Amino acid sequence: MKIIDVKTTVVGNPWKNWVFVQLLTDEGIVGIGEATGGLSTKPNEAAVHELKPLYLGQDPRDVHALWDRMHKGLFLGQNAAMSGIEMACWDILGKALAVPVWRLLGGRQRSRIRAYANGWYQGPRDPKFFGERAAAVVAMGYTALKFDPFGTAYRFIERDELRRSLALVGAVRAAVGEAVDILIEGHDRFAVSTAIEVGRALAEFQPMWFETPVMSTEVEALAEVARAIPVRVVGGERFERKSDFARLLATGVIDVIQPEMVRCGGVSGLVKVAALAEAHDAFIAPHNAQSPFLTVVNTHVGATLPNLLIQECFDDFLVPWSREIMTGAVRLVNGYIEVPDGPGFGVTLDEAEMAKYPYADRNFLRLFEAGWERRESSRP
Repeated sequence: MKIIDVKTTVVGNPWKNWVFVQLLTDEGIVGIGEATGGLSTKPNEAAVHELKPLYLGQDPRDVHALWDRMHKGLFLGQNAAMSGIEMACWDILGKALAVPVWRLLGGRQRSRIRAYANGWYQGPRDPKFFGERAAAVVAMGYTALKFDPFGTAYRFIERDELRRSLALVGAVRAAVGEAVDILIEGHDRFAVSTAIEVGRALAEFQPMWFETPVMSTEVEALAEVARAIPVRVVGGERFERKSDFARLLATGVIDVIQPEMVRCGGVSGLVKVAALAEAHDAFIAPHNAQSPFLTVVNTHVGATLPNLLIQECFDDFLVPWSREIMTGAVRLVNGYIEVPDGPGFGVTLDEAEMAKYPYADRNFLRLFEAGWERRESSRP
């Protein structure tokens, strides 16, 4: 079997253009991957095509060899395009053997995965709104939900804004009760001293974690915050290299890491990072802010991992048509993702539906602009 061509499609989700990759083979099997980049759409799509000399004519079933060829061909580089291509190869291998990808990875350890909801708070930074929305999310069956209450704060937070942020957290905790986990997103925004101040103030609400309170590529800064506050600190979504995850884990104070599949090397990359975490008695909670397809891929991998803690999921809070552009999206039942069992990833893209939602240069989330939590940064 050989790869004979590639097709990329950009779908204009209102706050992040999704980049889909389809590898075509001489045996008629098509593999699907995703190379979404948040604020990098056209460069990621172009990179998929620029890599053609490294994967056209190759056997997609030799997944690791193909990755190594691309890695060396980019002078030991790594990018989202490579991850999308790698995913598509796993999809082809599963379809060729008529088994789900989780079977190729050694079989599943669980038939469902606990999910935490994200993207549910698209509205005003008002305690009443946050409380009502959080209660609605719990009514859907979720047992955990994540949110960023900090508005436009950057490195420092004004006293009034901190009080407002804490009021939002308090409203959510009051609305969901003590049995539901709340996860606080920092989006890399604070300086170390501010993060410590905020983290200590959050403790009364008993959050499950404080995510990326400082720039998450700064391992020493993350560790300093983790040592200083009584709330678990997590991070890792920006990392690509396994050595960066190893440095983070070696601090001894980070016991949950958040690899992002598009960044860390696709399916194989996520498996390897999970093994690094396991060696440090740590868990993984994969970052996943892309399309419903990436939720499927994460589910296949997560089903096989002994140290999976929880999975991020936006699927129930995306635009209504997000599940119409594909078949085979995962089902969420009472806050848990059911592990699918179709061949490969079990997903088929609907070309006609995708064409209804083209790329737009307004489809970007400008996090530090006022109103981003309303997705107002996606305005024309």
